[in-house]
Amino acid sequence: MTRVSIAKSDLIEGMVRGMAVLESFDTERQRLNATLTAERTGLTRAAARRHLLTLAHLGYLETDGSYFWLAPRVLRLSGSYLASARLPRVLQPTLNRLAAQTQQSFSAVVLDGSEVVIVARSGGYGAPSRLLAYGVHLGARLPAHPTSTGRVLLAALPPAELTAWLKSHPLHRLTPHTITQVALLRQVIAQVRLDDFCLAAQEHELDVTALAVPLRNLQGHTVAALNVVASPRQMDEASLQRDMLPLLQEAARELRGLL
Repeated sequence: MTRVSIAKSDLIEGMVRGMAVLESFDTERQRLNATLTAERTGLTRAAARRHLLTLAHLGYLETDGSYFWLAPRVLRLSGSYLASARLPRVLQPTLNRLAAQTQQSFSAVVLDGSEVVIVARSGGYGAPSRLLAYGVHLGARLPAHPTSTGRVLLAALPPAELTAWLKSHPLHRLTPHTITQVALLRQVIAQVRLDDFCLAAQEHELDVTALAVPLRNLQGHTVAALNVVASPRQMDEASLQRDMLPLLQEAARELRGLL
């Protein structure tokens, strides 16, 4: 996800701080007070309180007078993206076709900092409704380092950017299988770059295996990753790679002219 560089004089610091406050809410902390928000954003407690109150006044937060939590109004932001962005609209028919064909769950994902974000996903079509801890729903954010899509997208980074990413993002252990050593993860990413796909088994969550391929445009730039998620109890790694990889690769070739 490309960030635009601007002059300091063009940067609205208040908006930066306000967005930081909104982004401080996540699955670990759904409710925050001024003290917790200050800890998460680096703001003073007084500044955090003012931002929380302002966001509540605008309707983006709800409050009981002490704690704050996200209000449904924040969905306007994601809803507008999903309704207007070209990438999800282009990918959705392909994801639905793959799911109907295989009865598995497919997603398209982009990289955003330390995480990957699901920007499009297939319908159920008989696939298990629960495969990931927080659901494979639109807008879900997952850590990049233990996921198949994250590794595919990291493999597309120039060497200097990958090195900077590895230095600045901690590799948290999520299961006994999660790779947390930088040198080993770098080797895995190098292999992904050679293979042009990634199979990640039970590194983000136990009993979940995922296979991903890059989605490239006509210029050869990776713009997203396409993956399928399955339980090893239903499909082992060899079967997943044998049966699903050709379908993912063919879909990526078909989509190239549209991205």
